[in-house]
Amino acid sequence: MFRSNTPYPTDTVAVPGGRDLLFCVQLDDAKLNYFQQPQDVKESDFCKFLEKYGRHSFLAPSQVQPSFSAFYRAGDPILIYFDSSSVLSTLRQPVKMGASGLCVDGNPAGFLDSKSTSCTRIFANLSKSCITDPALDAASYYRDFTVLKVPINDNIVQSMKVNVTAVAPPGAPHMRDNTCNNVVSEVIYEIEFSGTHGIQSVSVRFKVSNISENSGSSLQQRFTLHFWTRTLSHTLPRSGNPGYITEAPLLIANSGATQHMSILRSEGDGSCSQFLRHTVQFGRNMRTGCKLSLSPILEESNCSYIQQKLYKAFQGMNRAEDLAITGSAHSTQAEEWTTILIQKCSVQAVNCTSCCMVPVTLEIQILWTKVGLLSNPQAQILGARYFYQCHPLKLLSTSRVPLTTVVTFTDMTEWPEPPRGQPQMHWKLPFDIFFPFKVALNLERSYRGDLAGYFLLILIMSSILCF
Repeated sequence: MFRSNTPYPTDTVAVPGGRDLLFCVQLDDAKLNYFQQPQDVKESDFCKFLEKYGRHSFLAPSQVQPSFSAFYRAGDPILIYFDSSSVLSTLRQPVKMGASGLCVDGNPAGFLDSKSTSCTRIFANLSKSCITDPALDAASYYRDFTVLKVPINDNIVQSMKVNVTAVAPPGAPHMRDNTCNNVVSEVIYEIEFSGTHGIQSVSVRFKVSNISENSGSSLQQRFTLHFWTRTLSHTLPRSGNPGYITEAPLLIANSGATQHMSILRSEGDGSCSQFLRHTVQFGRNMRTGCKLSLSPILEESNCSYIQQKLYKAFQGMNRAEDLAITGSAHSTQAEEWTTILIQKCSVQAVNCTSCCMVPVTLEIQILWTKVGLLSNPQAQILGARYFYQCHPLKLLSTSRVPLTTVVTFTDMTEWPEPPRGQPQMHWKLPFDIFFPFKVALNLERSYRGDLAGYFLLILIMSSILCF
């Protein structure tokens, strides 16, 4: 029975005891007398009428427990477990619905589906929602539940549970001067997995903001899931065989683990994303920019810390050490990799006692060439360099640093000379304007010399035959 999206008004009337009134459903029968007052059914005699008229059971059928595989597969919902209530559920990643973009909280997060979603929440009573709405409280995204390593539905032991670690969790939201403070505006899950062994660790970060009742009582929220693993050397596809294919991802290696080269990526508000990055594609020049937020309290002793934080932001979670020469390079073959040259900045700034030299621009310069047959040339990497451009940063005065990444590919191919005919004796360079006439004269003299030779040969043969 549908009570929503129907042209008829519906209502449920409750009795003083707190229970809803019972009702009967009758089939559309022409023999029924609609002018007769129907008989009231009370709760005491409901079983009697059920035995007489009941056909289909009003009892909910027994729910069949879903069966899960032995390990997570790509796209599978991630299971979570509430210890206090022994309830099995799924990790949620809210998405927007419709043209208004309102949040729908029932969307399950998919395993290995690294993505970001955003949606809008509108509050009719901000003072009440600020305290009671769990979507605004950071604690609801990591407290009172654990993530299951693998999808199981019975015999949940402690070793199969993974706690969600909150990084610098904010306080609970509260009202102050018609403003709701510490409202969650962004949730970032970082999930480490290990093949069929499942999820190994889960951490969550938050960004908070304040909502004023004068601003329309709406909030834009963003939810990000990022999956990563420590060993991916055998799972990455080739980027060519053997040479690189245009727009195929570049392969890098760090301590034997193969990854794709990536650069900074900006969020919707222009800030640098902590996990999502752009993949560098072979032959495609790129340029990206974003702003990285720093701690509001900076001291001179933190110069090296700020510098290392910016370097890590440029490099990402997987720092590049070696670059694959060909698209089919294997991690165990050292001759198929070339070391990336890295040029960093000095720590102290010149002519500024309260400044710190920090990297603000990264130029990734890649030299490549084509080798092999002209009919089927293969693209190979000759070398690469990470060149950091630095700028003095004044301490205690900067909270957001603009960062820029530039990727350039330079073709160093030396093509061979095109095929020509056999060189001739009279070929000369045009040193003067009379060169065409000289060539013609040389051809005429050569022709006359050949003609005289032929005539002399004919005379000699004629004299021999006569005698």
